[in-house]
Amino acid sequence: MMQLFTNIPKPSANQPISAISARPGTGWVLMILLLSPGLSHVVAQTGFQWPGGAKAAVCLTYDDGLDCHLDVAAPALERHGFRGTFYVTGQSGSLYQRTEEWRQLAGRGHELGNHTLFHPCYGDRYDWVRPEYDLNSYTFPQLLNELQVANSLLKAVDGREERSFAYTCTNTTIGGIPFTDSIHGLFPAARGGGPLPDRMGQVDLYDVPSWGVEDPSGAELVAFVEEAMERGTIAVVMFHSVGGGYLNTSESAHETLLEYLDAHREQLWTAPFLEVMQYVRSEREKGENHR
Repeated sequence: MMQLFTNIPKPSANQPISAISARPGTGWVLMILLLSPGLSHVVAQTGFQWPGGAKAAVCLTYDDGLDCHLDVAAPALERHGFRGTFYVTGQSGSLYQRTEEWRQLAGRGHELGNHTLFHPCYGDRYDWVRPEYDLNSYTFPQLLNELQVANSLLKAVDGREERSFAYTCTNTTIGGIPFTDSIHGLFPAARGGGPLPDRMGQVDLYDVPSWGVEDPSGAELVAFVEEAMERGTIAVVMFHSVGGGYLNTSESAHETLLEYLDAHREQLWTAPFLEVMQYVRSEREKGENHR
């Protein structure tokens, strides 16, 4: 369907739309656009604009609240003038032992995101999941209560009332039933998993795709961002350990990515996940108001 619209002539600055609709073969297309909210929304989203003329947005996210986030990742980000999103679990040993450092990290502009209290995942998929934290054995109220308590815990650390959420293990169902819609009252957006979006109009703000990396090279990280730039969309990277640990990214690969982002500031908007999602939501609301 989208191919039908690629040859529609664009009006000049002083040319009325009626002049275009009068051209042979274009009037019926304009009529479809005017009468079909769904199609007009699709067309509007193909012209999505990032702030400052950037070609894409980049969100660097770090899961589980690890010591290396305080010791390696955050200092590296700050050397380049960037801020990231740290998805911290309530049971994080680092959060317990180094609470004041996490509070200071948030005070320097990083986002502390909700990653549940106990990191429940599918027990039949991951052998390290304890039975009491098997997400398939949860109930919807149990999960929502856990997320609310995690929000309260993080508010006690950073004082903020709004934050984003990251699905643990990118798992989004309980007993095969999605809970993505159930979290709308708790968060403005949520990070999931999946491939880069082709256009921003297809991005579900409550299941934003991300790449969960494990031992990536710096070149692979840069290529991921460049592909997002070609599409004009968003590259969300899901890190765990940085500089040693599980699902690790080496310090050198991490630094290669940061150097690339630093050198391409005019083309890439690098910001915390919540900030980027707030911008996307605002742009969508503007589009709705102009329809």
